[in-house]
Amino acid sequence: MKFIITGRNIDVTQGLRLAVTEKIGKLEKFFSEDTEVHVTLSVEKDRQKIEVTIPVKGNIIRAEQVSSDMYVSIDLVEEIIERQLKKYKNKIIDRKQSAVAVEFTPEYVEKDYDEDDTINIVRTKRFGIKPMDPEEACVQMELLGHNFYVFMNSETNEVNVVYKRKGNTYGLIEPELE
Repeated sequence: MKFIITGRNIDVTQGLRLAVTEKIGKLEKFFSEDTEVHVTLSVEKDRQKIEVTIPVKGNIIRAEQVSSDMYVSIDLVEEIIERQLKKYKNKIIDRKQSAVAVEFTPEYVEKDYDEDDTINIVRTKRFGIKPMDPEEACVQMELLGHNFYVFMNSETNEVNVVYKRKGNTYGLIEPELE
């Protein structure tokens, strides 16, 4: 695995770099050796945060963890990613998709994990979508008290999603047409 480690408001010391490569390196049993792992370490007041992103053809495996100690955050994020990989293995790797399977080790592809990987949709909502701009969609989202809002963007005529982010900010998701 190839590690790309960056720091925000923190100097990435040799000790932190070693802790990340040792702990996240335990995931090597799942990935091919040329898989890139993007790790971002950040500090905000008492919050020690690690974000790990592993792009694999067509999928992104991502986890973040926050605690008062960076080393604890590193330990916890590794456990989260391993649990994700075991839980969603059958969905991440369809044996017919050999292009994706190349990203993972044969041991991971062949092994069956006992995790319950069924996704159970318990509620379906239907609603009309009226054209509006992203700012109006944010207002609607706030009025409804939701964390996201699906709408038809009047500027692009495409379905978009606005969502609430930390720090009282908003995000916009637009489709990327290929």
